[in-house]
Amino acid sequence: MDKVVEKFIRYVQFDTKSDFSSEACPSTSKQLALGEALVKELKAIGLQDAEMDENGYVMATLPANMAEVTKTIGFIAHMDTSPDMSGANVKPQFIENYDGGDILLNKEKNIVLSPKDFPDLKNYIGDTLITTDGTTLLGADNKAGIAEIIAAVEYLIQHPEIKHGTIKIGFTPDEEIGRGADKFDVAKFNADFAYTVDGGPIGELEYENFNAAGAKIVIHGRNVHPGASKNKMKNSILIAMELHNMLPIAERPEYTEGYEGFYHLNNFNGDVEETALVYIIRDHFKDRFEKKKQLLIEAVAFLNQKYGEGTIDLQLKDQYYNMKEKIEPVMEIVELAKKAMLAAGVAPNIKPVRGGTDGARLSYMGLPCPNIFTGGHNFHGKYEFISVAAMTKAVEVILKIVELNQ
Repeated sequence: MDKVVEKFIRYVQFDTKSDFSSEACPSTSKQLALGEALVKELKAIGLQDAEMDENGYVMATLPANMAEVTKTIGFIAHMDTSPDMSGANVKPQFIENYDGGDILLNKEKNIVLSPKDFPDLKNYIGDTLITTDGTTLLGADNKAGIAEIIAAVEYLIQHPEIKHGTIKIGFTPDEEIGRGADKFDVAKFNADFAYTVDGGPIGELEYENFNAAGAKIVIHGRNVHPGASKNKMKNSILIAMELHNMLPIAERPEYTEGYEGFYHLNNFNGDVEETALVYIIRDHFKDRFEKKKQLLIEAVAFLNQKYGEGTIDLQLKDQYYNMKEKIEPVMEIVELAKKAMLAAGVAPNIKPVRGGTDGARLSYMGLPCPNIFTGGHNFHGKYEFISVAAMTKAVEVILKIVELNQ
């Protein structure tokens, strides 16, 4: 299983940061470099049909090696990393036999990964951890998933005594900006069901996720010299602050957990004349999701009435929905993953995703697609880390899912 680590370290050298502002697919051409490398590797291990399409989607097939007909399983991961932090020049650090204490990621900048801030570290005492050097994210989201899928497929090819049905592999671009399923060809993929290998800590098994919307808001002010501005100036920054404070404080991400939804102010940029805000709105329950959107609409309407029509422009767009509705009719695929985890010595932790995955969109496109763990923690930032033992278990779980699909 050392191969999964070698693959992971190789993949994180590719800078695949996606870009919200780009309309291209993929949003950044550098994602194609990793896609090309993955196609070459898949062909080298024995998958003859590996290819990447013009939109940067990689697909391949491991044919069945038994006569009995079983359902075709897919395994999916995404190639891009989050725009939240740089994914260039990643320098992974290995912490062997972790002792449960603070980890100095970067001496020069005094950046410390501490169990005081991240208690989950205590679960990995004695393990080998892979961390960042404090200047970039690591890329376990989702290059760990790619490494785990390819390591499992390579193992199956090298061990033909393990009987299995047809296995489909898919690697997508732009998941981090909500577009990973936009151009995914479900018919071409041709699987009965799939799993995204895109979860966090060991044992995660998820078939519920947020309903999601994105809001882009532009507030138009009026700048006048402050010395002569009475009854004339309209400060767009202050109107933006007023709008933000009309949303429930307790429904911000830092105050929510479990099934609690939120409004997240993701970007704020402006001056007196014009201010732009970007929100993401999330909730597991459709009725609460609709109420959250409606509250924002009403707040904007109120402020437009107060400050004049056209003061605030709101673009509100649904992004994806809770896949629970599409998974519940086929709960046997969740049970299959649960049995595989138990067989691999992993305690299943079935919980809602406090985010989204390609699997949410794909489930609504006709490909039921729960999510399983990669072993990573603290995605999207410099404190990201992953356990080598957890990565190995993820590979074992993929293999057990294949074996049990009889």
